[in-house]
Amino acid sequence: MIAERLRDYEIVLILTPQASEEEVTAIIERVSGLISGLGGSVEDHDVWGLRRLAYPIKKFLEGIYVLAHFSLDAKDVLALNRNLITAEDILRHLVTLDKKVAKK
Repeated sequence: MIAERLRDYEIVLILTPQASEEEVTAIIERVSGLISGLGGSVEDHDVWGLRRLAYPIKKFLEGIYVLAHFSLDAKDVLALNRNLITAEDILRHLVTLDKKVAKK
């Protein structure tokens, strides 16, 4: 049996600007549950708040930014991306390796 190799990642989510604080919290919990369901864990998250977008996305000029750090097996990142693409309340997302760990 091959052991899972968890890697540290960070994700930036851009949520619809119409989302209330409760909806933002629910979206963060849903994404955290998705990561946990794939065998990973979320260390922390930081809500940056409403910011202007560089270009319109789905006719929105602003979005609510959220940064989260998590650990997940590399093979499961594609499944995470597929699930986040289909979410209507998430305008965009970007998953990258955590910079602190990548330098080692």
